[in-house]
Amino acid sequence: MVSSIKSFYISYDAVNESNTFGAGDFISGRIFLEVSKEVKLSSLSVKAKGKAKVLWSERYGQVTVVYHAKEKYFSQERVLVQERAAGGAGEDYMTLINQGEEKYDSVLSPGIHVYSFTFQIPQGNMPSSFKGCYGKIIYTLEAKLSRPMRVSSKAMAEFTFVSKPDVSIAHLMEPQFGTRSKNLKFLTSGNVSMDIQTEKMGYMQGEVLQVVAQINNISSRIVTPKISLYQKQSFFAKGKRKLYIKKILKEKGESIPPGTHRSVTQQLTIPVDLPPSVLNCPILQVEYRLKVYLNVPFAKDPEIKLPLIVLHALSASGPMTQLNTPECFT
Repeated sequence: MVSSIKSFYISYDAVNESNTFGAGDFISGRIFLEVSKEVKLSSLSVKAKGKAKVLWSERYGQVTVVYHAKEKYFSQERVLVQERAAGGAGEDYMTLINQGEEKYDSVLSPGIHVYSFTFQIPQGNMPSSFKGCYGKIIYTLEAKLSRPMRVSSKAMAEFTFVSKPDVSIAHLMEPQFGTRSKNLKFLTSGNVSMDIQTEKMGYMQGEVLQVVAQINNISSRIVTPKISLYQKQSFFAKGKRKLYIKKILKEKGESIPPGTHRSVTQQLTIPVDLPPSVLNCPILQVEYRLKVYLNVPFAKDPEIKLPLIVLHALSASGPMTQLNTPECFT
């Protein structure tokens, strides 16, 4: 049987250049429905909602245990079309839940029909959109079309939600320091040490991060300073934690000869599309670490790790995506 529904989809309007939304923003859109002949609707509704979920499995001998958890942030619904109950009084359609919004007929003529809607995203400390290896935080618009004696049709569009930066985080804009010293013994001798400093802990997408390191190479080997930025995705369910580490950036400085003291300045640019840190979700966290280390031949590299918080920048172009994330979660 050929379906009388030729197309059914949902779209929304951007409110800024980065096509992102925050708490309290209004999101407006339209449902597009094209029918090839006269169609009678039982109902047409649209929902705006936000949720987080994680899922992974682990094998213990012959037993596979599935770990999963969900968090719901909000769910709002608008009924655009509602057929009159049999024998009831009134029109064959109803107004939207909010007074003053348009009302639509439940009997459609052949052609394209467009239904408008508006939601206000609620206030609250909701986490930013994120898709990771074993979980995701997603915000969606979902339309549902019901007809008599037919299976319901659904359409969905995701939108990117960005949590407001939490400026109350301790030491967010204060300098960070680290120090490390190591005595070398195997196939070499002496001591290497480094003291590092960064301007702050919180950086916007696209911002330049500068590391200043004081390095003492009182050893018989050449050492090479290196710097890297990596992401930690943590997923929580049933008292367990699943960790996924992702390398973001890596830079190498000039080698430092034996018996030398050097002041080294290294810069990293935070990618503009790097997802911001997620610290306000109990089942999914996204953290970043800055690692500065000395590559020492034939020895374990001394290293310093500092926490780094990535903040959303309104000037960042394009929606936030997870860079080269494996499709582990569906």
